[in-house]
Order: sequence, then C-alpha cells, then structure tokens
Amino acid sequence: MKSIRLPLFLIKILNYEYWTWWFFYLPLLPYWLYQAFRTRSLTFFTNADPCIDYGGFFGESKIDILDKIPKEFLPVTIFIRQGTEPEKILSGIKEAGLDFPVICKPNIGERGFQVEKIMTREALENYVRTLNADLIIQEFIDFDIELGVLYYRFPEESKGKVSSVTRKKFLSVKGDGNSTIEELMERSTRARFQLDSMRTRMREHIKSVIPVNQEVLLEPIGNHCRGTMFLDNNFLINERLHEVFNKVSNPIEGFHYGRFDMKVKSVEDLYQGKNIRIMELNGVSSEPGHIYDPGYSLLKAYRDLAYHWKVIANISIQQKRRGINPIPAKEIWEVLKDHFFRK
Repeated sequence: MKSIRLPLFLIKILNYEYWTWWFFYLPLLPYWLYQAFRTRSLTFFTNADPCIDYGGFFGESKIDILDKIPKEFLPVTIFIRQGTEPEKILSGIKEAGLDFPVICKPNIGERGFQVEKIMTREALENYVRTLNADLIIQEFIDFDIELGVLYYRFPEESKGKVSSVTRKKFLSVKGDGNSTIEELMERSTRARFQLDSMRTRMREHIKSVIPVNQEVLLEPIGNHCRGTMFLDNNFLINERLHEVFNKVSNPIEGFHYGRFDMKVKSVEDLYQGKNIRIMELNGVSSEPGHIYDPGYSLLKAYRDLAYHWKVIANISIQQKRRGINPIPAKEIWEVLKDHFFRK
C-alpha cells in the first residue's frame, strides 16, 4: 500500500522546527520581558559580548570575530573587500595556499544566506559578481563531524561550560538503483522542502539514477534552513569538553556567550582539543541548536531556550556591575531600521 504523503504546509504546522522564527518565539515574549525587567534593560543581551558588534545580536562582522579566535582552531581564511577584481582574489587564494573547493560567504550574513561551496575558478567569478558585499573565503574542511557547540562563561568566573552540542546531518539521498535523485527527494519530507532549489542548482543531474546504497550529498552547507538535520548530541558534554572550550574561549577578550560552528575529525580529537576547525563564532543570537532535533519536544525546547536567556541576563547583570552597559534600545532600533527599511 502506498503511504500517505502529507502536504508541506501541514508538515510545517505539525513540526515546530519548520515554524517561522517569530512564531516560534512568540510564546516566550513574556519571559523575555521578565528578563528585561530583571536587568532594567530591553537590550540586556548587547553587553554580554562586547568584543562583538552589538553582542552578536545582528549585523556583526564575521572576520572581526574570527580574528579573535586562536589560530590553531581556524581553517585558512582570507578576507576580500567588495569590488576586488577576480584576478586579485585568485592571487590571494594562491598566496594563502588554498585550492578548490573553498567555502565562500558574505562577511555579514545569517542563516546560511549566500554561503556556498565553490568548486572552480569560473564558479568563484560568478559568485563574486552576484554577491555585492565583502567576502570571506575559507579552506574547505572535509572532516566528517560538524557540530554547533554553545558555550558560556560568567564574567566574574574564570571558567565556563558547554551547554549545548548539536551534530549536523547533511541533506542527502541513498540510491536504490531505479529511482532518480528527484524521485528519492520526493520520498523524503526534509528533502521535499529543498526540491525547488535543487532543481535549479542540479538541473538535468537531478534526473540521474543512483546505484543501490550509493549516497549522494545534496547540500554541503550545514544550515537548518537548507535541509540539514540538527541532532541532539548533549550526551557528549562532560568536564573534558568544558576544558577544551575554556582553552578556545579564554583568549577571546570580552567573550562570554556564543556558539562555535565547527568541524572535528573525531570525537576523541574533540576531547583532546585537536583537529578542530571553527568556521564561525556567533554571539548572543546563538540558539542551542539541539532543540531542533526532530525527536525533541516543544516544551523541552522552550525550557532550554528560557534557560539560555536567563544565562544571558545574568551575564548582562554582572557586566553592568563591571561598568559595561547594554547598547541603548534607540541605537539598536536605528540599526534594524537601516537594514530592513532602507535597502
């Protein structure tokens, strides 16, 4: 018997991981207002990480943050100003010892927007022509494990802790020897959300038949809105992991809360603090990604979010005692208004 396939709009309603961000967060608005009351500031989150523009709430420069992370934990990274000629970019890639493929991303951006794995010189030239922004080019790291590790440390304490570990499972399909990539995607709820973009990207290749048990990676960028599955890996949290991220984080002056998006060669390497490559560090806008595990409950997700908002509020209170105040709400409003209404 052929199974019933639910329409995508109904899947979005029934599974909170597909909800729009504002709808998902709406029930937590009273709790956020409570934390604002506790801290006496509507923008209490902006002083948690004074080393990041606006605490990492919005519009932060990725390269400025990466420059603060110990080099041993970074992939080879180069920064390219908007308007740089493709030939100069290619020269910079060569001088840095990079080769294709590389990862390209806008210096200011969010939710995986315009992040691409670039395979060839021609693809790079096309990407640069359409980006119209400052650019970061990074070494492509082929380690098998990609994680989002959320860490915090209170300003009045010398050590912090990891509070969330999310493992990323990239969007892929497995062949059966008879079906095309498109047909295999049609059978996967998660893949169906990406069908239109994949038809555009893959063109005729999406009609290819995949041999039995051969897995085809559809999306190499580990972002939830691009089909990546987020898996709860909090079982990896222990004292060894806390110590590793104390070592990573303590040299970053002014950093107290954020998520490291990274790759690591193995779990044992993770605990030893080696073969770790951090692609990005996000500040107070960071979510505990494990809450989007398909098996996680909505109530537990809200509980975990509330916990982390309380952590940020407590960091903010300690920061104010040290003379570091939140950015005024009026200034934050001007930044948001400039981005959304003056484009």
